Amino acid sequence: MTNIVYILIDDMGWRDLACYGSTYYETPYIDELAKQGMLFDNAYAACPVCSPTRASIMSGKYPARVKVTDWIGASAKGKLIDAPYVDHLPLEEKSLATSLREHGYATWHVGKWHLGTSDYYPDKHGFDVNIGGNHKGHPHNGYFSPYQLENLEEGPEGEYLTDRLTEESINLIRNRDKTKPFFLNLWHYTVHTPIQAKDDDIEYFKNKAKKLGLDNQPALIEGEHFPCEHKKNEKVTRRILQSDPVYAAMIYNLDWNIGRIMKTLEEEGILQDTIVIFTSDNGGLSSAEGSPTCNAPLSEGKGWMYDGGVREPLIVCWKGTVSPSSVSHRLVSSPDFYPTLVEVAGGQSMPEQHVDGESFYETLIGVEKQREKPIFWHYPHYGNQGGRPYSAVRHGKYKLIYFYESESYELFDVVSDIGETTDLAEEYPTIAEKLLAKLKEWLADVKGEIPVKNPDYQ
Repeated sequence: MTNIVYILIDDMGWRDLACYGSTYYETPYIDELAKQGMLFDNAYAACPVCSPTRASIMSGKYPARVKVTDWIGASAKGKLIDAPYVDHLPLEEKSLATSLREHGYATWHVGKWHLGTSDYYPDKHGFDVNIGGNHKGHPHNGYFSPYQLENLEEGPEGEYLTDRLTEESINLIRNRDKTKPFFLNLWHYTVHTPIQAKDDDIEYFKNKAKKLGLDNQPALIEGEHFPCEHKKNEKVTRRILQSDPVYAAMIYNLDWNIGRIMKTLEEEGILQDTIVIFTSDNGGLSSAEGSPTCNAPLSEGKGWMYDGGVREPLIVCWKGTVSPSSVSHRLVSSPDFYPTLVEVAGGQSMPEQHVDGESFYETLIGVEKQREKPIFWHYPHYGNQGGRPYSAVRHGKYKLIYFYESESYELFDVVSDIGETTDLAEEYPTIAEKLLAKLKEWLADVKGEIPVKNPDYQ
């Protein structure tokens, strides 16, 4: 049976890897992963923020169906009042880990969880091992030990969190029960705030920025006021080029640690028997909280429904099965991982559980087949990054975004207009109306919660 290593990065943007076009960040090990496997250019997170995407991966359902539609702990209002949401991954959901364990897998979670308090931790959702998974959305005490993270023993003072979580993963692989396949669910905290990295790596990228002339170029542009009340006195600040040396250093360290995982699989003689998936939970942070990265040519970033907020890097390496240096244009969304990985494990489809997921196993074995169903998003909330409540649908090359504040919509051809610069709603009203009808039909099916007007808004 095939081992599964599922690597989820927190807040990594579509453009944050050299193999996806970054010219400032350096990611040689991840680039090599893409050379050995398949790179997807139309992969999407199920939400522009973290917890909903994570719930979607684990459940095989859209966040709107499991009711986890915002990052857990969020609350905001503006012209509208945020729709209610469930603050945990319900125990009624048969998680991906539970399904794989039933198929004989050892199941290990390492890193961020952020899907509820202790009653809903990884061990309650089918994982034999939980290292570092808790209710927190980021390392509040920072990336250097002492971390003060539940379910993670403190390391020596100054130890770096990404190194530590990788080391824990390597130990699990090396000390595994070799009679069983394993599912390693490695969900790194990086590159979420606080943006912190090792001094030597920061110095390296400061020098690189100088050599490229990036240190003399304007990187941040101040924009409109935030639409949510709790940040109404602040302005959205957009990064327009990748030039932050600390963020670059975080990615550089992450890349090195991905190389360590791959080296371990090779040394253990199981690289050929292991599928490695590398992706992110939402777009790069580009318009608030320091705005450490830029997702251009995509529009906006984390917390927004434009592609900068939801289009993600996705690389799948499965030596001997996935063709090296291959590229797939298939539409993929977070719920699709569940049925795909169950199929990789040789299991039976469970459509009543992964009702929204559509397996892309055929794509991995060389049959390029487009996703049959549209993909949907429902984020009836104000993001901390400047976004407003919306829902969206993409079918084929067209994407429609519906805005709840204005009760209006925009239509884009995201193939020819990757930056979503030209609204085609008036030019192609029939296409827009058909997509809007599909979106409304889907919202009715999942019983999507809709934000209501704020009577106290001024």
